[in-house]
Amino acid sequence: MPASILVIACGALAREIGALKTANGWDHLDIQCLDAALHNRPEEIPGRVEALLERHADQYDQRFVAYADCGTGGRLDAVLERWQAQRIPGAHCYEFYATTDVFHALADAEPGTFYLTDFLVRHFDRLVIEDLKLNTHPTLRDTLFAHYTRVVYLAQTEDASLVAGAQRAADQLALPLEVIQTGLGDLQSAMTAQVLRWQDRSEVSRVTHAAH
Repeated sequence: MPASILVIACGALAREIGALKTANGWDHLDIQCLDAALHNRPEEIPGRVEALLERHADQYDQRFVAYADCGTGGRLDAVLERWQAQRIPGAHCYEFYATTDVFHALADAEPGTFYLTDFLVRHFDRLVIEDLKLNTHPTLRDTLFAHYTRVVYLAQTEDASLVAGAQRAADQLALPLEVIQTGLGDLQSAMTAQVLRWQDRSEVSRVTHAAH
């Protein structure tokens, strides 16, 4: 039987990780999600992740944290080092969706880029307009987005309704939109590699114990 795996994930990745679990038959993998709105309060992410690690410390063979650094300034990595847990490489989800080289090229070409993902398009009004109080103080837009020059939608799926939603979001910010089809990028490769690595270790351990 494969080793049991706990994945602690940002809520913004829940749909995509669930799809990977289903597609790969990872029935031994359980997903616990934290509120995606924590990205507006990144200083809270390390503590919230550690609380889940503590709560489930004795319930799983392995633990994987489906976050990048996500604005924690290395503090999330300090938590993961204590718990010997792994995370997705990169600074944030935009980087691992686009892949590192592509993201850095985008950032270098236009530093003033506001990025969207499928999740952010679906929840743009709640996570951007409402959380930043643009619905009640619309003049804040010119202050908060003064240095932005474009919106780039990193699309995980090919969905015309999401492209239309991304266009509405860009229009609300009064910025031009560019759409780049990324798929799941390094999220898929990082999770698949880690799960396969643990499965191999579990099989070796099972065979070793059986031999004795």
